[in-house]
Amino acid sequence: MPEVVIENPILNSAFEEPTRHFKFTDVGITDQIIKVRRKSTYFIPVPKPKKKGKQLTLESSWTNDRIQRNENVDNIRARVAAWRLGKYAGITPTTRRLLEHWKHPERARKLFFCQIEALETTIYITEVASKFGDGWIADKLRDANDQANPGLPRMALKMATGSGKTVVMAMLIAWQTLNKLANPQDTRFGDSFLIVTPGITIRDRLRVLLPNDPQNYYRALDLVPNDLFEKLHRTKILITNYHSFLLKEKLKAPKLTKKFLNPSEEGSLFKENPNEMVRRVCNEFGTKKQLIVINDEAHHCYRRKPDGEDVALDTDERRDAKKREEEARIWISGIEAIQRKIGVKVVYDLSATPFFLRGSGYSEGTLFPWVVSDFSLIDAIESGIVKVPRVPVADNAMTDEMPKYRELWLHIKDSLPKKGRGTESVAGGDPKLPGELQGAIHTLYTNYEKAYQKWESSDARQRGQTPPVFIVVCNNTNVSKLVYDYIAGYEKPAGDQTVLVPGALSIFSNVQDRQWLHRPNTILVDSEQLESGEAMTAEFKKMAAREIEEFKHEYRLRFPGKDVEKLTDEDILREVMNTVGKPGKLGENVKCVVSVSMLTEGWDANTVTHILGVRAFGTQLLCEQVVGRGLRRTNYDPNEDGKFDPEYAEVYGVPFSFIPCSGSSPDPKPPKPTTRVHAMKERAHLEIRFPRLLGYKFEVPAEKLTAKFEEESVLTLSTQDIPTKVEVEPIAGMGEVHTLDDLKRAREQQVAFFLAKKTLERYFPDAEGCSQVHLFPQVLRIAREWLEGQVRLKDNTFKQLLLVHERASQAADKIYRSIVRGSGGEPLLKPILQPYDTWGSTKYVDFNTSKPTWVTSEDKCHISHVVSDSGWEQKMAQVLEDIPEVVCYARNENLGFKIPYTVDGEERNYYPDFIAVIAPLVPEPHHTSPITCHINLVIEVSGYPEKDKDAKVATAKTMWVPAVNNHGGLGEWRFLEVKDPWNCQGDLFRVSDGEVANG
Repeated sequence: MPEVVIENPILNSAFEEPTRHFKFTDVGITDQIIKVRRKSTYFIPVPKPKKKGKQLTLESSWTNDRIQRNENVDNIRARVAAWRLGKYAGITPTTRRLLEHWKHPERARKLFFCQIEALETTIYITEVASKFGDGWIADKLRDANDQANPGLPRMALKMATGSGKTVVMAMLIAWQTLNKLANPQDTRFGDSFLIVTPGITIRDRLRVLLPNDPQNYYRALDLVPNDLFEKLHRTKILITNYHSFLLKEKLKAPKLTKKFLNPSEEGSLFKENPNEMVRRVCNEFGTKKQLIVINDEAHHCYRRKPDGEDVALDTDERRDAKKREEEARIWISGIEAIQRKIGVKVVYDLSATPFFLRGSGYSEGTLFPWVVSDFSLIDAIESGIVKVPRVPVADNAMTDEMPKYRELWLHIKDSLPKKGRGTESVAGGDPKLPGELQGAIHTLYTNYEKAYQKWESSDARQRGQTPPVFIVVCNNTNVSKLVYDYIAGYEKPAGDQTVLVPGALSIFSNVQDRQWLHRPNTILVDSEQLESGEAMTAEFKKMAAREIEEFKHEYRLRFPGKDVEKLTDEDILREVMNTVGKPGKLGENVKCVVSVSMLTEGWDANTVTHILGVRAFGTQLLCEQVVGRGLRRTNYDPNEDGKFDPEYAEVYGVPFSFIPCSGSSPDPKPPKPTTRVHAMKERAHLEIRFPRLLGYKFEVPAEKLTAKFEEESVLTLSTQDIPTKVEVEPIAGMGEVHTLDDLKRAREQQVAFFLAKKTLERYFPDAEGCSQVHLFPQVLRIAREWLEGQVRLKDNTFKQLLLVHERASQAADKIYRSIVRGSGGEPLLKPILQPYDTWGSTKYVDFNTSKPTWVTSEDKCHISHVVSDSGWEQKMAQVLEDIPEVVCYARNENLGFKIPYTVDGEERNYYPDFIAVIAPLVPEPHHTSPITCHINLVIEVSGYPEKDKDAKVATAKTMWVPAVNNHGGLGEWRFLEVKDPWNCQGDLFRVSDGEVANG
């Protein structure tokens, strides 16, 4: 059956929940589009007779494997989706603020849906599930961990390679830390993090999780509000690779001496015990207890199933399985030792492939049962988040069902040198490759040439984008050296001398004009050796000696003041490998990487366009891991439809079947240039501060509360926004109906208490911002009266819907306004201030934007640039800079200044365009402090119709400005709506002259 060809595999936006997917059948993917989100599934291979030398392919996987529905993830996903629609009921104020920040529609850099969903799932399980009858989630997690990881509370987030796991780690750290600092007694949260990685590459790359790192993600990706960033410095984060869990030797001695003095390993005089290892690894935490552990690439961390069945493995497979098992044992044993010694609050596992592999004692491909969230590779492809791998589907030499270059290893494995044997290339002869391998290299290279020429002819090169990268993954040192010499060039004996032979692929050759290039185009790496931190073998150092010397030479030129001799060969080669595709770094010129072993996870070059596998791939998971090295996108700018344009990675030698596409790779598009917009220290005297409000309240003079219910006190509940019955169906199989029965089971007394508590907390704080608890009985009485007489129910609704946050806020507002009406007299409008961080400021602004910007005046604006959406903002800034009475101003872009308002019963936030400080022409007698010596003016530029604009402006004029001015300690504030920036100087002059009243 011919494979289907799909012109464009991208169906969904990366920033919204997927709503469409391609249908799969028993033989693979079809071009039929199913208009719902794909269910979470994984593959369980069925044991079958295996012919010697025959490796597992995805084609046999489709036919013979069982596709297993992950019902647990789907059920959790459904609960999280319902909770999301319910406006995130049951969370802390800090969590709510972070979610609003992450999901804000005006973000300069939007987060992927899968990143936000991973956090939503974690938040729901931690903060919400038990409140809404979903304790079964915690029970299932506990059962899964008790069976596989006794004593460790693990929770796994499955995210495809390239979908932003590091961003999710930063979000987890921010959420946990800021909640812990806001409420130190809340045991659900912590502020001490141990991040464990499979190697040094990822360990070093994850420095972006440290708040004090210059490239930290919290700033670079705007993951926390500016005014909260400094708090992150109070957290403790330690990043290590699992190798640090190895028990180290304390004293060196001959083996015979050790055996004589310590016949058993227990209580060794020469080797650390687990407690000593924990003290060494966790020394930086001091007296901290109950660490939060984050495992990156967590599929390496598991304990073999003790009663698991042993499957039949050949020699190579058995060796690989034993090695994997030993690495996993070290990793998980280290965390268990930390749990026993100082405690582990929770373990967050992040991985694209959290599966058990062959030899683990579990059925190969079994998903870790503690996975709670799933965004698979096919989901990432259909959302455009990653490149699309393209594999051979036919050739004109096909004598089998499979094209030659799809299962290349089967055709060449017997003709390649085995590990430990010498080769002609190593001995100084010409490198001789099997015909199929040579043909594959050249065919793939021909396609690479086209990509390289597109890069050269486009402006990507001038914009700093590095060249496309070709990677080759080999099975052992000798094979990699053979391939490397063929591609990059080599030395050849010629009588009593040697001559340099250029590589067969000119773009990749390291030999030019009979000389070695000082900046090699191709590098040879052994990622496994480099990742462990141990010294490279003498054999490999000999093979890579030439390129190591050339990179040392390059290092001396780049950093003339540094002593290169202090760097080890491993340091140099690791730096080169980790900076492939990074402008301005040692590896920027590298176009081809030949790897002795699997290229390390976390190797995050986004310029990889071609992959060649020269080794066996026994499982789909290994296929996905190697292909994953080429899946990171180059360009993240959406097209006019809000989706990403497809990018492709050409893959040979990896029997990996996903979406064969006929579309050609587009010309490389460099990312849009960005501008750093930030508060400038030398302009600190132009800082603008503003109050941060949660809402508004009326002062109720009487201690005895009464309520007066009128028509506007009534709240009607319907299923228009919150369905109470949802029918769901899979692509095939039985459907089911989801209901809100767990919510309906709550007693009305519980609803009344919830509404009274919400009303009291929001509208009756004392001077310190705490609830006036002595008023609770009266508020509860009024809440019961309101619940009994003022709630109207439409079909299929019930009063327990008021436990949903959005509806509860509406109810609390109705109850409070009824109390205001019943209090008598003329109530005074006052602001409800944020209990923490009451003041916002321009000094926290620091972000990058690809929007148009305009440089501000050094004597008018604290912030370096004005960001322009339409051009009107730039004109408004020019006007403000030209008026002498304007002391200073700021554009409200990533400033965090917002005005709470309500429309159709829904709470929202309004972000005006500017804040300006105006010097009054006539001093006003009530100016009593420096903060009130000027007029603070909120400016809205209303150049075009906008949804809810009238409600926003009315709230600003009649609620926000009067409430802030009535406070007495927040300065003098006014609001001005500018309809025409080209004709507004008169309006601004009237503000300065005092003609524009409060609001």
